[in-house]
This record gives sequence, structure tokens and C-alpha cells, in this order.
Amino acid sequence: MSETYAPALLEERGERLVREAYRKDFRERSAALRDADSWKLERRQHFEEQGSPSRDALRRGEWEESLRLMAERRDDLAAAARKDERQRHVFHRVRVVEEPLTPYLQWELHSLRQQAQFGARVRVVSAESVSAVERSRPLPELVVLGGRTLFSVLYSDAGEPQGAVRFTEPGVVAEWEHYIKSLYESGEDIASYFERAVAHLPAPTSLPE
Repeated sequence: MSETYAPALLEERGERLVREAYRKDFRERSAALRDADSWKLERRQHFEEQGSPSRDALRRGEWEESLRLMAERRDDLAAAARKDERQRHVFHRVRVVEEPLTPYLQWELHSLRQQAQFGARVRVVSAESVSAVERSRPLPELVVLGGRTLFSVLYSDAGEPQGAVRFTEPGVVAEWEHYIKSLYESGEDIASYFERAVAHLPAPTSLPE
């Protein structure tokens, strides 16, 4: 069972990074990881991802084409898995899910299932299971890299990426890493969740504005 509280996260204790600075910093820190675990928490139910042909097809309402394009990235996923193995780096992801699924989330769960087939560690938790810690606001979108850096990833109301706040204080990083681990331990593996709640769904028919 997940914990009934979440740590505080005060933006003034971190450093705000615009989108390109965040992406550069993330790449550099990720490339330097060795013998490390990383953790990601995803809470929003809709993102406007960029640079994904499959996501673009979903936006156009072309579901079968979206899945076809997703299948074409198998070589890239295999290469990423080999890289993580060389670095002895394990990336864990926790996906908070509200049902009924948004069209975006239905698409993302297909994507996460595919990533898990190449070794990604992905588990799903229900929105109800974190409701006790969301009385005042939703959980943030977070990435903990190698136990040393915490990124609170920022988005517009429409789900467009807007950079991140970077935290490096050991206490702040450790508290949130512990919390995400607790969610992961209580979650359902993506493979079983997908077969139970996603595989049978018809193609999504519309996207939220």
C-alpha cells in the first residue's frame, strides 16, 4: 500500500530551467549515470508530446497508424535497453491512472507496455490510491536521476512542456525517491494492467481540447 503523505516540494529550493536547458541537463546527467536506479512519477492524464510520429497520428485521429508507427521503434527501444545495461542503470516508472482512460493515456499505456517488453520497469497505480495526498493539489510530474537529482517537470494547462525545476539537495531528492519507490512497490505491473484494462478497449474517438 502506498504512503498516505507526500513530501513537500518548494520551488524556491530548486533552480528553474527553461525547456531546452532542462533537456540538455537531463541528457548530460543521464549519460553520466553508472550503477544507479532512477525513478519517474507521471500524474497528468494528458500531455502534448512533441517529436513522436505515433503521437502525431493519434492527434489526427489515426489510431491504427499510430500503433503501426509505435511498433516501428522497436530497434530504438532495444538500443536504449542495451545502453542502460552497459551503464548498469535501471529506470523505474510509476503511472497514475484515472479511469475511464483519456485518449492520450490509452495511447501511452500501449507505449509503456511496449517499453516493458524491452525491459523497462513500469507499474500502474490508481488515482484513488493517491487521493489522500492530493487533497490540496495533484502530485507533481517528477524524475529522480541516480539518487542525486530531482526534476519537477512543468507543463501548461494544455499539457505542453515548459521546462523543469531542478533540485539537488540530498534530503529533498531522497524523500521523493522514497515516496516514488513506495508507489512503485504498491503498483500493478504494466503487463497485467494492460491485459485487464486496456487491451479490449476500442480505438479512442476524440481528444480533449
